[in-house]
Amino acid sequence: MRVLVLDGNQNQAVASVRSLCRAGHEVWVGESSSWSKAGWSRSCAHSFEYPAPQLHGDEFVEKLVDLAGRKDGTLILPMTEATTLPISVDREKFWEAGARLVLPDHADLLRAFDKQKSTQLAASLGITIPKTIAVANTEDPQEVVRSVSFPVVLKPRASEELRPGGTVRTGGRPRYASNPHQFNAAFQDLRSRCSTILVQEFVVGQGTGYFALMHHGELRAEFAHQRIRDVYPTGSGSTLRTSVAPDAAIRSASLAMLRALRWHGVAMVEFRQKGGKAPVFMEVNGRFWNSLPLACYAGADFPALLARMAETGDVPLSTGYRVGVRCRWLLGDLRHLVEVCKGPPDGYPEPYPGRMRTLFKLLSPVPGTYHDLFQWSDPLPEAGDWIHFAQRIFSRQTEQQPVRGRTHA
Repeated sequence: MRVLVLDGNQNQAVASVRSLCRAGHEVWVGESSSWSKAGWSRSCAHSFEYPAPQLHGDEFVEKLVDLAGRKDGTLILPMTEATTLPISVDREKFWEAGARLVLPDHADLLRAFDKQKSTQLAASLGITIPKTIAVANTEDPQEVVRSVSFPVVLKPRASEELRPGGTVRTGGRPRYASNPHQFNAAFQDLRSRCSTILVQEFVVGQGTGYFALMHHGELRAEFAHQRIRDVYPTGSGSTLRTSVAPDAAIRSASLAMLRALRWHGVAMVEFRQKGGKAPVFMEVNGRFWNSLPLACYAGADFPALLARMAETGDVPLSTGYRVGVRCRWLLGDLRHLVEVCKGPPDGYPEPYPGRMRTLFKLLSPVPGTYHDLFQWSDPLPEAGDWIHFAQRIFSRQTEQQPVRGRTHA
């Protein structure tokens, strides 16, 4: 089967390409640039470029429909919300072209991607949630702050927001506030990036999650890991983690959510938890996740299972995998060190890692650790990761430089 893997500069795309190739599929890799790290993998049969959905939603869909229509039964695997949303909206076009998609109903997908609705769903199922209020970006933050108990987290209602014309707007990272001044600054920043802002009580604890492949609301494969380090010490984007057996409480709550959503495909349900306390629901990520390589190394081969489900209609239940497998993202660890050196973001109320201790940990690798991207038999995706990151830094600095013009007397 031909598979179009999108978002080729995502770590999960590299893991998917390798997995699908091992399973005997012909894998094409797409990205909104002329190259991608997954496209540099030896497992990639062909690379292609598509219009960025953030800017050209309709053209993005047209490009993929055209590619999928060239071979009947082509499976399309988006790796991010930015590519998933426009595909889901126009799924009928893909079906008419003979393409395969593994997605829940569009209404259920939107419920999962909408943090306000998914939080409400969790509460209705008896799952612990943070105190949450939704605020339109047009509201006066001075009025909102009167009903807030600090510290709080401010975040976009959706990581990616569909806009008229089929384009997608990225909401960006959460902000923190421990006083009214910080709240106002965070609100002003977020209001330009999203239409609705969620204000939630800050939940003490460590980020954790449950990963699953579902078949119309029924479990087909599962995985769990313990985070050791994150790109952002506030708890986002794991750089080092080890596979563990699922926590019973988190597993039960996650499956309740995914069954209620009638989920079809892969998803991660994220919580924060401290000690033996009940896990607190954070969000549903209805797509492949950044740390997917660890699951594949441990034997929970989600991309291959998803492709088989798309091809045959269903797969048997598979819940076994190796625990104690350790996997590291090298560039992510460097970014973690940079974030530690910057210090905590404004308003963040938790202790922050120390610089020297962090450096010592990064320079003390554990034998037997796998790598998200580097493999001796397939080294170029690792090189592509660093090159892509350098390009992003250079582009950001160029955009921030003031334009100097000649003045005339």
